[in-house]
Amino acid sequence: MGSFATAVQSRLRERLAALRPRFDWETEHHVAATPVDIAGRADSHVALVELEWRRADPADNTAKLFRHLDEEALAADVVDVFQLFTGYYDLASGGVSSKRLNAEFVGRVGTQALDSFRYRAVDFALDPPQRGGDRPKDWEGVADTTAREIGEYL
Repeated sequence: MGSFATAVQSRLRERLAALRPRFDWETEHHVAATPVDIAGRADSHVALVELEWRRADPADNTAKLFRHLDEEALAADVVDVFQLFTGYYDLASGGVSSKRLNAEFVGRVGTQALDSFRYRAVDFALDPPQRGGDRPKDWEGVADTTAREIGEYL
């Protein structure tokens, strides 16, 4: 990950820790061999946050995560998976790309197949800059708003 993506990841974790302090939040948590951007645990409840910045195939990320969650006992009654999609997945003509739709489909199917898992696609209203580009001025506010949305769901 680039330095900007790492800064966004850290900001989200910090805001989630402030909003939902009963969870123990960390970055780069591994579920089997899959690193998850942000994870929080509160007793028998686990929250996983995956930030899709510019991934070519976010459905693969979703499928791997649910496959590993199915194989690995997390000692949790509920596992909430939040997949955050940047503006990279928005279409100029309106709507979202088939890449995002495929990822959401995999998330819904995973939720239906695994009783204790819940999936939620979240708009992360930010257009990530190209490598070396300037950070959007409002990125901290976008991260804070997204963290509030996740926190309200939890």
